[in-house]
Amino acid sequence: MPETVRHYLDVIAVLAQKDFKLRYRNSVLGFLWSLLNPLAYMVILTLVFSFLLRVGIPNFPAWLLVGLLVWRFFDVGTTQGLMVIVSNPALVTKVYLPRHIIVLSNSAANLLGASLEFVALLPLLVLLGVNLTAYVLILPVILISEFLIIFGLSLSLSALNVRYRDFYQLWEIALQLGFFLSPIFYDVSLIPERFRSLYSLNPVAALIESTRSMFLGHELPSLSTTVVVTASVAICLVTGLFVFRRLEARFAEEL
Repeated sequence: MPETVRHYLDVIAVLAQKDFKLRYRNSVLGFLWSLLNPLAYMVILTLVFSFLLRVGIPNFPAWLLVGLLVWRFFDVGTTQGLMVIVSNPALVTKVYLPRHIIVLSNSAANLLGASLEFVALLPLLVLLGVNLTAYVLILPVILISEFLIIFGLSLSLSALNVRYRDFYQLWEIALQLGFFLSPIFYDVSLIPERFRSLYSLNPVAALIESTRSMFLGHELPSLSTTVVVTASVAICLVTGLFVFRRLEARFAEEL
């Protein structure tokens, strides 16, 4: 391995470790908050949809918890990715390194956090009555796919947020809309047939459906969701690199 590549990999590892530790610094419960947040949502939404609205989805708590963790990875990853350049001006102005590495290390830290959350999810699913099978081994592929989508989006968002600081507020609104446009607490079958083709292009929906197929359906993700996720990875990475490279030349003067 070339010395330069090894050096940059070391930098990514150090920055990712720093980002991961900072997330839980001075927190009494630390990593447990990563599970308590979706668990609280699960309890509240289960009470509302299982008992009040009578949603007939088998093992709704497990079904809901899987969707919440997939969404949480996307939500936290893109929100932190959007702010990573603005939050680290010294790395941009005083340290010589490819600036996309700053974004990559932040996304890597979120991948580590999400991986630990899903590892902690496994015994919870068993307690909720889910029979785990060998299809669980597909989970790393799904997580890496989501990581690449988050990294690509973070490249675009972080660069645009340096130029236009309103992007943070705009992305908050987009995430609120995305939460309801993704099948987190409802089944895709509720979407009217005439809109379902358009709805299926949502990469987060495809990731949620793929993860549920693996955990709860005991089957491989469908070909259509696999195509959507693969295309989303390619589009997000290409677009992200293009936008980032176009705007990074003015980072130092705009920070």
